[in-house]
Amino acid sequence: MVTLILPRLVSFEGSARRSTSVAERNAAALRSAYWLVMISGFAEPVIYLLSIGVGVGSLVGDLTLPSGAVVGYAAFVAPAMLASAAMSGALSETTFNFFGKMKYMRLYEGMLATPVRPFEIALGELAWAMVRGSLYSAAFLVVMVVLDLTSVGRALLAFPAAVLAGFAFGALGMGLTTFARSWQDFDLMGSIQFALFLFSGTFVPAESYHPALRWLVEVTPLYRAVDLIRGISIGTEETLGVLIDVGYLLVVTAVGLAIAGRRMTKLLCK
Repeated sequence: MVTLILPRLVSFEGSARRSTSVAERNAAALRSAYWLVMISGFAEPVIYLLSIGVGVGSLVGDLTLPSGAVVGYAAFVAPAMLASAAMSGALSETTFNFFGKMKYMRLYEGMLATPVRPFEIALGELAWAMVRGSLYSAAFLVVMVVLDLTSVGRALLAFPAAVLAGFAFGALGMGLTTFARSWQDFDLMGSIQFALFLFSGTFVPAESYHPALRWLVEVTPLYRAVDLIRGISIGTEETLGVLIDVGYLLVVTAVGLAIAGRRMTKLLCK
């Protein structure tokens, strides 16, 4: 008997493969009710867009941006709703669900009996969170194109920006969740998330705020995500501004993952 041994052109061994296994485990554990939760998460920003962006926008009229561009209010609000949808989708997975798996289900303790390491668990959970965040972003971009709030080409460019925003918030949420002691701690997180939603240049330009408050607004991660996506979707992006926004979100992602990996090692590897 002759046995042929073919060379492996692609190796899935190592951290990437183990992190992927964590995400695959989450996909395999899906339940039908989960899709209802996802639909509700997508519906919320669409409702805000239609009620405030379109409804209130008919009273507000057009806005003149600092760049001099004049845009309709719905076109101004829509990119902020996209960034908020990416934030909400990522945080939902990396806060409540992540905390339940770690604190009560003790799921990660079983994973650590395998070669998977704490940082790889964090990376896999973040990848899974971005599956949800990407679905929200893609569906919302379709709504924006249908409502003629952006073009197809700009929607394609805005999608990776929304995914990057989701990565940043997912990593940040996961890092903060490792410090949570009980479910009540998420009340504070929810309040911060809602404050970011209201005061990150979402419904009014940041230039409308008092200079001191404007500075505070512009250093928040949601504002950087809104600024990046809005510039792309309505065509007012500048190279320097894009580099600042992308660099900021990449740093938040790296810091959040580093904190999550370190804290999970401390909590799970006692």
